Amino acid sequence: MSNLARWVLRLAPLLWALWLPSRAHAGAASERIRLWHAWRGEEEAVLTELLTSWDGTPVEVLAVPYDALSSKLGSAIPFGEGPDVFVDSHERLGEYQRRELVAPVGDAFEPGVFVAEAEAAVTIDGQTLAVPLSLKSLALYVNDDLVQRVPADLEGIAALQGALPAGVVALAYEANNAYAHAALLHACGGRMLAPDDGFGLVGPEAEASLEVVLSLLASGAVPSEADGALVTNLFRSGKAAFAMSGPWLAADLPTSLRYHVETLPVLARTGTRLQPLLTVESAMLSPNGADKPEVRRFARWLASATAARRRAERARGVTARNDVPSDDPIVRAFLEQAGLAVPMSTSTAMRATWEPANKALRKILRGDAPVAEALAEAEHRFALVMRAPPAPRSPTLLLLALGGFALMGAVLLGQRARTAGFRDQVRRSIPAWLWLVHAVVAVGALVVLPLVVGAATSLFAGPPGDVHYVGSANFVDILTARGGPLFASGSFWLTLVITVVWTVVNVALHVGLGLVFGLLLARPVLRMRAMYRVLLIIPWAVPNYVTALAWKGMFHRQFGAVTGATMALGDWLGIAIEPISWFSRFSTAFTANVATNAWLGFPFMMVVTVAALGSVPKDVLEAAEVDGASRRQRFLYVTLPMIGPSLIPAIMLGAIWTFNMFNVVFLVSGGDPDGTTDILVSEAYRWAFTRDAQYGYAAAYAVLIFVLLSGITRGLDRIGARAKAKAAV
Repeated sequence: MSNLARWVLRLAPLLWALWLPSRAHAGAASERIRLWHAWRGEEEAVLTELLTSWDGTPVEVLAVPYDALSSKLGSAIPFGEGPDVFVDSHERLGEYQRRELVAPVGDAFEPGVFVAEAEAAVTIDGQTLAVPLSLKSLALYVNDDLVQRVPADLEGIAALQGALPAGVVALAYEANNAYAHAALLHACGGRMLAPDDGFGLVGPEAEASLEVVLSLLASGAVPSEADGALVTNLFRSGKAAFAMSGPWLAADLPTSLRYHVETLPVLARTGTRLQPLLTVESAMLSPNGADKPEVRRFARWLASATAARRRAERARGVTARNDVPSDDPIVRAFLEQAGLAVPMSTSTAMRATWEPANKALRKILRGDAPVAEALAEAEHRFALVMRAPPAPRSPTLLLLALGGFALMGAVLLGQRARTAGFRDQVRRSIPAWLWLVHAVVAVGALVVLPLVVGAATSLFAGPPGDVHYVGSANFVDILTARGGPLFASGSFWLTLVITVVWTVVNVALHVGLGLVFGLLLARPVLRMRAMYRVLLIIPWAVPNYVTALAWKGMFHRQFGAVTGATMALGDWLGIAIEPISWFSRFSTAFTANVATNAWLGFPFMMVVTVAALGSVPKDVLEAAEVDGASRRQRFLYVTLPMIGPSLIPAIMLGAIWTFNMFNVVFLVSGGDPDGTTDILVSEAYRWAFTRDAQYGYAAAYAVLIFVLLSGITRGLDRIGARAKAKAAV
């Protein structure tokens, strides 16, 4: 029996063991209803309870983060995978319909039992594409301990600021968030999205709404730079008399807090009530799921009166049904508010409005640009995102090039096969290849294949489900800044410069701090070295997104710990220090990002330094000391050259990690101000997930990042080789 046959017989049981469970899993999956959702907290707990009373086919549940749900659905459903039923917001229906990720729900929908707004929201071109579950919109939370009588209009609420205790704001809401600002925009007669799917946050109505916000900020009635976490913390701690938020806030409030919920007030200057956007959370069916009667029955049951009543009682969900009354005053208030809200558009252009609108709001509210100028810039950015993709091109040239490379490879392989002893070499190498085949397959599937797919994706453009080959058009657009100034905000070249500066500054700090702490911890006379090592490694051990969010909070202009520390220092020195708006200028926003990343990165270099110092021979250092070398000279001319070869690989890794450090940039500064602190990887993310899902354009960014990192790696590798050669001499 040949060696190949023996190896096949040895691998057969392993292959069978791997294949059999996969077949069993596939069979079990076909007998289950797969449900994906983005619920958390009480909503997820209610779903778990409800499923225990479901009397049909077993349900397999998967909780997916809301921001990732759309992309995961798009990568699973077209290939026959993914859920049969998924719960999502109705405004994504237009995109899902375009990409054929949803199908009409048929008899899963009960006509006449849902409120009119919910029925209209899930219907597109006469087709019902989802089953409404709950309604979500902003409403007014009132702290009953701070407010005796609720003013009739927004201006009256702002006027209460002078009568409130010190440190308490009149109204907490996310003023720089376009979703929250939409309520004011509607009260001034504007819309986020124009009827022709154009950018709506522009014109006299938009400017009037922003004048209202600027006046609220100037009076101190609204906190500056507020996000969802700050709104929650202010209201739950009694530091806000009113809060404008959704049903999700109620789940985070303590039972000891006395509050109630009302509809949003009237804007006195227009006489119109604030109208928030309305989101209808719905059960949607994939094309495979819509074909199964049991799946449609399950979706109908998920929206039943029993399930709706349970969600209202436990999670205070505002049901979309009109036959489930609630005794909860908070639920009733949100239901009344939903009737006054503006349903969010299902147009695919809706999602493209948020990023330019949010950037414009932040620039205006920080005083970085006049209102009209910032809104016009936002409209231009929206137009860039929504412009038609490059025209289709013939793939003939690409196919000829690939065919030429394949032919050249075949010729070279044929020449190699005709050399003497080639067959004997192949026969002798078969046992070695059998040992390596699993590694080759794993690396090919996990590394090579994604790189090839990403590179191929960069040659296509168009909305998901309607892509076409465009050749190098995406790269040309990126490298020419889409015809605009090469170093304009958001251009590839400016972002590349920022990325390089970001990488150099951070790696320098990582290495410098790592060397300092490593040298201190390597001193044998240092007491409690083990405890210090543990404390200094903690920043590295904590997940970087947790650290990033913590540092972002510390840099808040009004409530951050850094602001408090600087003002306390000023008081101690007798100097009046104004609070710093860290994310309103590039210099301070970049500094905040660097400080966060330096905190995260220096422990790795410290550990490498400590390990490298342990390999330095003591007799060499003693000989240098005997020769009269000072401590500085021993470090510069003995220690550093000897640990240099060990530090080069760590510096190379640190440079690659920092070059692609998405979490810190995205979570701390968010690219502010105006996208100037974005790096290449965060810019690629925005093109893929916040700018009309332009995956080809984002893939082209990824290819350019790969080329740049390859060049950096080669350069650092050569530097390391030279350092080793010098150390050997």
